Amino acid sequence: MRRLLLILVCLIPACPTVGQPASAQQTVTFATEDGGTIAADLYGSGERGLVLAHGGRFTKESWEPQARQFAAAGFRVLAFDFRGFGKSHGPGEKDFDNAPFQLDVLAAVRYLHATGAKSVSVVGGSFGGSAAGDASIAARPGEIERIVMLGAAPNGPAEKLKCSSLWIVARDDSSGDGPRLPGIQAQYEKAPEPKKLIVLEGSTHAQYLFQTSQGERVMREILSFLTGINSYITNTGLPVR
Repeated sequence: MRRLLLILVCLIPACPTVGQPASAQQTVTFATEDGGTIAADLYGSGERGLVLAHGGRFTKESWEPQARQFAAAGFRVLAFDFRGFGKSHGPGEKDFDNAPFQLDVLAAVRYLHATGAKSVSVVGGSFGGSAAGDASIAARPGEIERIVMLGAAPNGPAEKLKCSSLWIVARDDSSGDGPRLPGIQAQYEKAPEPKKLIVLEGSTHAQYLFQTSQGERVMREILSFLTGINSYITNTGLPVR
């Protein structure tokens, strides 16, 4: 356990920077329940699974720096392309506003369970975060252990989330419809416990947060939430960077 704690403490400075080349460990494909085909990159090993769901301006490759950090912390990480992105395809892919993206998240979660994961969590950015929330609503109890939504909220009723949730959003993050925080906060208030909302200063949206000076904090908050290990680090006197 102490070795894992030290990895988490030292993780951020030791990781590759955005844009540093490195190849994924393995590329896999799997089917969705409605007949789609999803392409994904698989990192790490172990019984704790983690799905990474990208935003609208990104693809699975955008998660590489974070995927390697999560893998170093002991997760088996699956970063996938939603239908209509990269080599992933499925019904409704050309109708972005109505495509069943939650089915892609569920397919990724079930792939990890089927290949040895005892627990699976999901981190999603922007529309990928909304899809993660909708997947939690649609999932069978226990399929998804925790979800992290970056600059996002479920499209469906948040009170029906079936797992712990972490919500991270910049205070002045806005879309063409206006500030995102009010809508996210309204959904957050309906969500069941346990839950946590972190409001950062600035206007950076979703995955772009990793490219800012707050990127290290975002990663620490996510790792703490996924592992439940932050309080233990503090109580043992180890420094939290």
